Amino acid sequence: MSAWRTFSLLISSLLSLSCSVSPPAGVRPVEPFTVDRYLGTWYEIARLDHPFERGLDHVTAQYILRSDGSIKVINSGFSAAKQRWKQSIGKARFLGSPQTASLKVSFFGPFYGGYHVIALDEDYRYALVAGPSRDYLWILSRTPTLNAQARQALLHTARELNFPVDSLIWVKQDMPPPA
Repeated sequence: MSAWRTFSLLISSLLSLSCSVSPPAGVRPVEPFTVDRYLGTWYEIARLDHPFERGLDHVTAQYILRSDGSIKVINSGFSAAKQRWKQSIGKARFLGSPQTASLKVSFFGPFYGGYHVIALDEDYRYALVAGPSRDYLWILSRTPTLNAQARQALLHTARELNFPVDSLIWVKQDMPPPA
């Protein structure tokens, strides 16, 4: 096999892994799911570490339905090191039925990653969200804090699904997002 062909296969493999949209094996998105109830602002309570949010606290995600059925995603967070707010705007689309909480999200052109709501209380007050692998996990809440019972329930679910919950970063939420 030529060096060029080997290099091309390697790059293709890396791109396909970095753009995976399916949930991790054995992880099932919430059904039934009502997108209108999920829209609005969510506070990030905890997350697994990854480069695109590293060093950020006071993180929020806002979801807004677009006329074409896609969802506008606005992620905001504060970098204490740089003393400034950081914002990323993206788009999300359902992978299949909108009644299944499984979407693909893009912040970088044609590259998508999976976004799967895997636990959600009946009032849509808190959620557990997985990415395309067990390296991505978020605990979200409609408020800047999460009660102990809800927190323990979400951690239990994540543990049962083999996510590395001991590696979660607990996000500071002690200041309001920018106006």
